[in-house]
Amino acid sequence: MDQIVQDTLSDRVRVSGRITAMTLTGDGRLRWTDGHQRSLTLEKQVLGFVVEGSKIRIRAVVDGRDEICCGGRAGSVVRKDFVFEPLSEDSKRLWCEKLRDFIDSFGRPKRLYIFVNPFGGKKIASKIFLDDVKPLLEDANIQFTVQETTQQLHAKEIVKVLDLSKYDGIVCVSGDGILVEVVNGLLEREDWNDAIKVPLGVVPAGTGNGMIKSLLDLVGEPCKASNAILAVIRGHKRLLDVATILQGKTRFHSVLMLAWGLVADIDIESEKYRWMGSARIDFYALQRILYLRQYNGRVSFVPAPGFENHGEPSTYSEQNICNPIPSQQQPIKILQHGYQGPDVDLKNLEWRIINGPFVAVWLHNVPWGSENTMAAPDAKFSDGYLDLIIIKDCPKLALFSLLSNLNKGGHVESPYVAYLKVKAFILEPGALTQEPNREGIIDCDGEVLARGKGTYQCDQKSLMSYDKLQITVDQGLATLFSPV
Repeated sequence: MDQIVQDTLSDRVRVSGRITAMTLTGDGRLRWTDGHQRSLTLEKQVLGFVVEGSKIRIRAVVDGRDEICCGGRAGSVVRKDFVFEPLSEDSKRLWCEKLRDFIDSFGRPKRLYIFVNPFGGKKIASKIFLDDVKPLLEDANIQFTVQETTQQLHAKEIVKVLDLSKYDGIVCVSGDGILVEVVNGLLEREDWNDAIKVPLGVVPAGTGNGMIKSLLDLVGEPCKASNAILAVIRGHKRLLDVATILQGKTRFHSVLMLAWGLVADIDIESEKYRWMGSARIDFYALQRILYLRQYNGRVSFVPAPGFENHGEPSTYSEQNICNPIPSQQQPIKILQHGYQGPDVDLKNLEWRIINGPFVAVWLHNVPWGSENTMAAPDAKFSDGYLDLIIIKDCPKLALFSLLSNLNKGGHVESPYVAYLKVKAFILEPGALTQEPNREGIIDCDGEVLARGKGTYQCDQKSLMSYDKLQITVDQGLATLFSPV
């Protein structure tokens, strides 16, 4: 054994039958030579290791473009093992000790509870778990419990009673819907204050995948399952704002978005063309632009600093929020426990108001609404604000151009778009300007929150009435596994 200095270990080992020097540096880099200079970063590339007799096998991931692994694709990561043989038992013991101490110092999860939604998106979540998620978790020596969801709200009901002390995080192999269920389930627990601190991870296996797209886009990584589960394995975390939507005694906790008008209509009504696959969105968007709807109503909000010039001065009123006007279709009755929303003195805030008619009203908590929709390019995960996008009068040709720029976030530069940040928000949705007997749809996190009269599938029950509702934000309430 040549040298041991603090966290640095240098020794001669056997690699591919050749004796060579190997060094573990103090900043966590493993370096050796096998005819070529090799280097692995423990924090980013090394998942774990196993002892096989006299040898140590390093389980790692490398960039698909790296010369160390030919044939990879740009933006992809590839599993790869590296084997070396210390020249003595003492050396092997010390290598194992140093490697384990380094890996443990990263604070990685050791036990995970994993939801797999086999019905979401293209119905390939189970395959994604087996092909992309499970092998990497096993390489990282992470224990896991897997639960396939069988129906809507299944995940929510499980996390409400789950023994969270057994796990270091919860992972959703799904779209955004299961994540939303998990957040709402955690916040309905009696111990919600501790429960909501459990880190949450998402692996893209649904239709939208807006949350994980927003996370991976922070570091310029493609929205792929392997990148997503590596963000969980590495154990980095970031806080996430949670919005509480209130109507009467009913509360719903949102982490992604709320839409009313054009965006909600396209998202929900295009379901009738699901047989077209992802093309249904573009197809139905064109229909909705050609036969453009405008909705009466108004929005009230508390602007973030710098956005006070939007709207007109107003005051806060609780009327119809705590006791909404009875509607033709009564919402689902849900008994609320646990977290009741942020403690905010709304009456003493500086409110502003914008009256309709509106083409679209869109609130966003994170930048991406789906893998190809950058709805709110300036949105932050835990700034305590929601990004508000409002479209009122807009020529059809300009609207078509505007929607075509959604994949880059360029729509917010349009003169027909108001884009601002808000701390609190009240939506008072109205009927169509052209058809006063027809109302709209309120879409929240990809699901119908409320259906008005004459809407698509208006006979189905929804969580809330098509009526006045209030949204407040709790800064950094939840925790996400994140690539940085």
